[in-house]
Amino acid sequence: MSARSAYDFILVGGGTAGCVLAARLTEDADVNVLLLEAGDSQLPTAVAHPPSWPLLAASTAGWGDLTVAQRSSGTRVALPRGKGLGGSSAINALVFTRGHRSSYDSWGEHGAKGWTFDDLLPYFQRSETAAYPAAPGRGDGGPLTVAPAAQPNEVLIACLAGAVETGQRRARDISGGLEEGFAPVDLNIVAGRRQSAADAYLAPALNRPNLHVVTSATAHRLLFDGTRCVGVEYGVDGRAHTAKAAGEVVLTAGTIGSAELLQRSGIGPEDALRQAHVDLFHRLPGVGENLHDHPRANLVYRAQRTVPAARNNHGEILGLLRSSPELAGPDLQIIFIDIPVPNPVGAVSNGFTIGVSPMRPVSRGTVKIASSDPYAPSLIDPNYFADGQDVRVVLSGIETARKIAWSSALAEWGIEEVSPGLTAVDEPSISAHVRKHFTSYCHPVGTCMMGEGEMSVVDSELRVRGLDGLRVADASVIPSIPSSNTNATVFAIAERAADLLRGV
Repeated sequence: MSARSAYDFILVGGGTAGCVLAARLTEDADVNVLLLEAGDSQLPTAVAHPPSWPLLAASTAGWGDLTVAQRSSGTRVALPRGKGLGGSSAINALVFTRGHRSSYDSWGEHGAKGWTFDDLLPYFQRSETAAYPAAPGRGDGGPLTVAPAAQPNEVLIACLAGAVETGQRRARDISGGLEEGFAPVDLNIVAGRRQSAADAYLAPALNRPNLHVVTSATAHRLLFDGTRCVGVEYGVDGRAHTAKAAGEVVLTAGTIGSAELLQRSGIGPEDALRQAHVDLFHRLPGVGENLHDHPRANLVYRAQRTVPAARNNHGEILGLLRSSPELAGPDLQIIFIDIPVPNPVGAVSNGFTIGVSPMRPVSRGTVKIASSDPYAPSLIDPNYFADGQDVRVVLSGIETARKIAWSSALAEWGIEEVSPGLTAVDEPSISAHVRKHFTSYCHPVGTCMMGEGEMSVVDSELRVRGLDGLRVADASVIPSIPSSNTNATVFAIAERAADLLRGV
């Protein structure tokens, strides 16, 4: 399709949310949509192969982001995110789970109206065709086909048996948002191949004459007429272009990208913009604030029995539980992984990993641009483990994980804990290990927080506060992270954003 003088909607970012909105908005043949994506149109062939996902962050399908040095560890941390059509849904670990319904309750505490789990439920359902269509709340007609692994790795089945043996609940549908316990989790794998947002939503819409997609297009800044956003300046192959919006511009560039573009356009906290030598256009102190993510600590085990080669995504079974029984909902995830992830203690050629992650982290950080240059890396600081509560949750998870590892269900595997190992056996030593040796679970959210308070960036209809014709609809609007991997929630946010944009 040839370029137009103006579009009804311009979507900035072709990741999960951008693919959903491009598909849904162009269902109306009279609505013309431009989708801008900074990544390439073609992704590496390994994207389609589920066991290969650990290699993708370092490929052309990833941005290659690193955080600033973290105060807890003194080191920078890799924070992978997708670059290319499908975004992070094209490079993630293919886990599709909503998290527990209780973890959405806090959204209203920030002033977000109409965003409870029950409000989101129709949009969760709209996105999926689930393997449990008769289970409460599951969808049976959506673009995504989601199901647990048909043949989980044997070592992961043993871990699940160990969890049940040590008193953990065996859940039926851990992905639906209503249960706690351990179970195989839904995956975005169809006929042995990854199903990304681009596969499920965008590909079927690409032949529509009212959808125009431009890849390798880096958004430079937003354009305004007074307080109304009227377009986007972007670059392709070193040349600047301008796209005009007759209707609205919607940022779908994710937690990092959407905050960056607002700041480069002079929208954000005055002090941060001044430090980046960007003139203030519209003061919104919350832009780039409230960054939080799930950190993950890993227990790595060597096994004497050969662990079978992976057929799926490596992490096919997980548990959602409470670190303390008096909590209102689960705040801890334990995931069983059929490979020994890299660790600081010693190389393991045959084994597996038990990952432990605080699902409701208290620590908060920031994203700040370093300059007005749209190609310059930003200062990304999730501030992992700044709050001691996050460490305490992980300690509870490690205690549970070790009980599972030493259950009789895993005895025949002949396992040995390599990392942390016997050097971390009491609370101070385990805490020190956790603070120093952790990874990002790659679930950043919150930098364009939804709500009605002073630090809110968008209102409950995803409109940027104080401006017209501009919305944000991606993980950056999440006020408080769900107790799960975040991709399923982003699909639901985008599905609801489509209704808001259409006035439904």
